[in-house]
Amino acid sequence: MGEQALAAIILAAGQGTRMKSDLHKVLHPVAGLPMLHHLLESLSAAGAARQVVVVGARREQVEASVAPRGVAIAHQAEQLGTAHAALQARDALADFDGIAIVCFGDTPFLQPDTIRRLTDRLSAADSPRVAVLGFTPDDAKAYGRIIADASGNIAKMVEFKDASDHERGVKLCNSGVTAVRTADLWSLLDRVGNNNAAGEYYLPDIVMLAIQDGDRAVVVETDPDELIGINSRAELAEAEAIWQARRRAQAMADGASLVAPETVWFAHDTVIGRDVVIEPNVIFGPGVTIADNVVIRAFSHLEGATIASGCSVGPFARLRPGAQMQEGAKVGNFVEMKKAVLGPGAKASHLTYLGDATVGANANIGAGTITCNYDGYFKYQTVIGENAFIGSNSSLIAPVKIGRDAIVAAGSAVSRDVADGELRLVRAEQLVKPGWADRFHDAMRRKKREGK
Repeated sequence: MGEQALAAIILAAGQGTRMKSDLHKVLHPVAGLPMLHHLLESLSAAGAARQVVVVGARREQVEASVAPRGVAIAHQAEQLGTAHAALQARDALADFDGIAIVCFGDTPFLQPDTIRRLTDRLSAADSPRVAVLGFTPDDAKAYGRIIADASGNIAKMVEFKDASDHERGVKLCNSGVTAVRTADLWSLLDRVGNNNAAGEYYLPDIVMLAIQDGDRAVVVETDPDELIGINSRAELAEAEAIWQARRRAQAMADGASLVAPETVWFAHDTVIGRDVVIEPNVIFGPGVTIADNVVIRAFSHLEGATIASGCSVGPFARLRPGAQMQEGAKVGNFVEMKKAVLGPGAKASHLTYLGDATVGANANIGAGTITCNYDGYFKYQTVIGENAFIGSNSSLIAPVKIGRDAIVAAGSAVSRDVADGELRLVRAEQLVKPGWADRFHDAMRRKKREGK
């Protein structure tokens, strides 16, 4: 049997009341990416060309979030159970012929390989009609149970509420993730009833219907960690911790050194090169790429930044979106960059703000330098040439250009362009009054003694 097209039906119509949030549950982020998007990325990687999200309340939030991905939305007006929810995707997939996988928007860790193992099982020689993803957790809790033989052939599936004591003693649990050919899916779903303790239309009932028809239903097992569901803020924090622990381990396996791994926080798309040293308490927001041989010192925060090889960042540095450090550049403690390029070998060692700026190769930015980029309405550019030297406590009032090899004297407020090789000194003339301070101190001490 040739490879069949794959579609995904993602159930996300639950109220998510335990989150106590105005944000839809599946849009809460793990590693800076909504949990739903983690799942969508895995489904895409597994080959799901069509994806439909079934939503109820806060439909507009989910629709806006997934629209750039070309994901379809189906609406479940009443929450009548998982089988009823899956049926809502029928119109969106009316022209689709292939395999559908039904999964849940609050399970972000489901992996592409697992999805493929499950869907490929339908194409095996024994031609099962339904394939279900199962797992064996340490604590089976109130999960539905799967009664199956050693070969994975399912004899019965039962929800916990409806299970006997013997059935509740079974450790193999139902994740709810189910693969079925669309030629079978809709007809099976149409036949599901709600004669159960909850009065709901359960998706697992399609397994029993297939077995009643004389067909085979099978279970494919996977790691329970892939099937972690997130229903509360506490579970969201647990999922974040799991994701971060895996990413830290991966970073170290790939050749980065994390001095205190448990204190480093990555985003879903952080890229880290080899021989990178990351000191304690570093946070990566989305959109960071770090090349080889870089040092990120303690308590730095990076987001939307690109760091070339040989650079040094921090400690206590903040790199905001659009920050670019080219080869061998350095930013030190309490330096902030935003939409700024620091050229090869350039350095801003401390107490500096570089916003909407381009700094040439080997330029030196002195302590306390500020690029004054905003007038309350618009942002303006500062351009600093190669080998320029900006003295401490200087204000560069954009738009302004500082030429190659130019020097800006410390304490200057520069509002006009500085030519190549020029010295710019912008200070008031110093006034000297010899002995004035001594006379002042004497007078003030006398007044204090006299109680005035």
